[in-house]
Amino acid sequence: MSAAFNVVCYGEVLWDLLPTGSKPGGAPMNVAYHLKKLGNSPAMISRVGSDDRGTELLKIFQEKGLNTDFIQRDDSLPTGIVNATPNERGEMSYEICAPVAWDNIQWFDSMEGLIKNADHFVFGSLAARNKQSYNTLFKFIERATNKVLDINLRPPHFNAKTVEELLAVADIVKMNEDELNLISEWYGPISNIQERILLLQEKFWIPTLIITRGANGAIVNTNGVFYEHPGYKVKVADTVGSGDSFLAAYLTKSIHGWHADQALSYACALGSLIATREGGCPDYNLEEIENMLQ
Repeated sequence: MSAAFNVVCYGEVLWDLLPTGSKPGGAPMNVAYHLKKLGNSPAMISRVGSDDRGTELLKIFQEKGLNTDFIQRDDSLPTGIVNATPNERGEMSYEICAPVAWDNIQWFDSMEGLIKNADHFVFGSLAARNKQSYNTLFKFIERATNKVLDINLRPPHFNAKTVEELLAVADIVKMNEDELNLISEWYGPISNIQERILLLQEKFWIPTLIITRGANGAIVNTNGVFYEHPGYKVKVADTVGSGDSFLAAYLTKSIHGWHADQALSYACALGSLIATREGGCPDYNLEEIENMLQ
């Protein structure tokens, strides 16, 4: 069964409690959702509570066509929730509750085949905030082929030591420009974005580093070459899941052998499309992405 999954996503699944209502979320789950929409076969590894919120999450994921075989149930910790509040630009601030079920993800030997047979392993920094999920994460990292790190710096749920450990093992890293600025400043003042990118790539031996820049598009350095895209101008509903959809699109096109600049353009298109909708997992079709590219 494991060989059926070409990408494995690991980390938090939760409810985003938005001003407009509750929506399923968590960056790794958002990535898995968009990977599935784009034609991949993702597996999601996480943990939810044995509560109504957990049951409802699993039901929604199944309705969206996502495999839930590797989402564990926890009898003592509740399903994760995040209180999300938008500012005047639609950018979100988050209050992430703890401890919750996804802080307690367990390793089972039966998962060995799942991760070894997958082409890519996608994980974030948030799921490393707790020792149990951190330890399980590194069991997967030790066995993974292509390791894809999605940085999500949510104060106070990170520390420099853990971020550095994750950067040091990743083959592909995606972060936003604010996160790039924060991390690079740990090592000295640098004003140029390309110099910041090169600093991290050289320090941690990162082959591909992707920086999302909100309304200003994105920039990637892969194998020593920079590519930039200015982004697409859209009316923003909220930015929840926009970066997650971007990553899913970039990975998908990379898997299919697209050149980095083409993958970047497609990823910016999907990220912009998702920003026009509420929540991290809105419905859409591939034709809408193609229309963005024209």
